[in-house]
Amino acid sequence: MDFSDAFRLVNLGVGALMAVGGIWHIFPNHYISDIIVGIYVLLFGLAVALLEFQIPPQISRYASFLFSFIGRGIFYIFCGSILLEHNTMDIIFGTVIGIIGVAYVVLEFIPSIEPPQNMREADGGWGAEQV
Repeated sequence: MDFSDAFRLVNLGVGALMAVGGIWHIFPNHYISDIIVGIYVLLFGLAVALLEFQIPPQISRYASFLFSFIGRGIFYIFCGSILLEHNTMDIIFGTVIGIIGVAYVVLEFIPSIEPPQNMREADGGWGAEQV
């Protein structure tokens, strides 16, 4: 079955949630650690959204974990967990992103569901580095 369009919409939604969650994390707090975490989550969200349109060679080389369900799922769980802090909106954003991450990890173990094309393009497998 081909769920490429559904995965694209989910990834764009998670990217948007991460970007908005990062901005939301920055402004009500005046601690430098919250500002740094917010900026990182904002940049991660923009990178996730960018991956749905084009794949920069640096990302496929240095962040190849984003091209498998389990890698992207663990990344979403990480980003969701660092948003789980102070206020209700942070908790909502972090929980939704984390639940989608758990779903992606589960999808890794369902052989009938293939990753979308943009997650397969950069996948050279283990040990596929250019020498």
